[in-house]
Amino acid sequence: MKGERLKIRSERIGLEGITLLLFLSIFNFQFSISAHAQEQLSYRRNALAMMLVYHPEDEFGGEIYKAFDSLPIPDKYDDHTISIRVIDNSTIWGVQRRDSGYFKATYGHQLTATELQANALYTERLLNDNQVAKKMIAKWFGFQGSSVEDATFNTELIQTRGQYNANDVDVALAMQTTRGLATLSDAGEELLNNTFVLVNDITYITAEQEAEAAKMAIGVLGALMDAVTGGNAGRDMAGAAGKIADSFTGFKVKTHSYLYQLEWNDSIAAIFYQFHYTGTPDPVKVQAFLDDKTTYRLRYVAHEYEFDKKSVLKGQYERTELVRTICARSMDKNIVALAKKYEDFKVKTPVFQVLTNERGKIEGYAAKIGLKEGISENSKFQVVQMIQDPETGKTTYKYIATVKPKKGCIWDNRYNAVLEQDAGATLPYTTFVKTAGGEILPGMLLIEGKYRKVTE
Repeated sequence: MKGERLKIRSERIGLEGITLLLFLSIFNFQFSISAHAQEQLSYRRNALAMMLVYHPEDEFGGEIYKAFDSLPIPDKYDDHTISIRVIDNSTIWGVQRRDSGYFKATYGHQLTATELQANALYTERLLNDNQVAKKMIAKWFGFQGSSVEDATFNTELIQTRGQYNANDVDVALAMQTTRGLATLSDAGEELLNNTFVLVNDITYITAEQEAEAAKMAIGVLGALMDAVTGGNAGRDMAGAAGKIADSFTGFKVKTHSYLYQLEWNDSIAAIFYQFHYTGTPDPVKVQAFLDDKTTYRLRYVAHEYEFDKKSVLKGQYERTELVRTICARSMDKNIVALAKKYEDFKVKTPVFQVLTNERGKIEGYAAKIGLKEGISENSKFQVVQMIQDPETGKTTYKYIATVKPKKGCIWDNRYNAVLEQDAGATLPYTTFVKTAGGEILPGMLLIEGKYRKVTE
């Protein structure tokens, strides 16, 4: 949904002297969805905003920044991008004991568990000090206006993404009925509570760094050889190896991804709906929302690290596209790992089509996920049906079947896979086959592994 992406100016976060743009800067945001986009939003995705730790001190820091800024949010998540997209490492103080900035993965240095924890918790504090959670809630509730005097909230985005009836999520009406309150609670659990920020700290290794290390190691070996033999063979070997190392080209990234979840529960919802939300101009409530610095928070939930020493890209890339492709694939791998590690972050995707042969016999089920989402021939998925209780408004997920990818039919939907002419890149989807369960229909959801909300 590249064309649907929000065009929001990237801002950088620093701890000192940096604040969020005044909330009035997002009052004029108007949310609209095309008919095509509505079809794409026919199931409830988790919402995601992605940020980058920018290292201007690095030679390729600017190119990583540009690459990150050009990449869309993965289409299996709803784009919840806000104005803050970048944490500028050169303006951060207090993470490391001696120097400014994050503990940093560099060539020859892997982050320790202590350093990872320091980075993760410091980022949590930084995001909360800058009220990022509040901005995400403001986006959920359509906060808009030209001033505190005429600013209002609405539930249009929640209605659209959650497929709720307009009256059921109209706060003024919902607060008056048991079913309405249940629906607002369901929206909180299904949508707001499944809102995430993923902070990506990307550093890199270049061919030159590897070549220099290789030359140094071979040079030491050559000097020892000459010392033992008294000849020049070692120096000759080092010189030849140095030329080979210098001719090697490559760019490999080290990506540390830190995942944060928006905190939303009944207590937080009660404060928001009673003291802050207003569908009509109410300067007192709006100002109370702007002034509140403690209610709305993000919490750190998981970390993932991706570095592939053997990563090689086929085809011809100019440098900018090379960096973009490597960064995209590295972040995608971390997202897959985090979804497997942290259940609330699991990807849901609908069955796109039931595949039949010319005799009408079912041969499989199509879904728009593939290698980008980490699918392999060993992957297993639950097929579930989303059911909303007409009396309570609550959502449940009913188990229908179990499926696995069909051998040789996994879609390679990774960034630039078509350009590299990889196997599976021209497939339109991944084909799954049923291994257990009942009838599978289009629109039912696939969830990898077991999902705790599913009932038999």
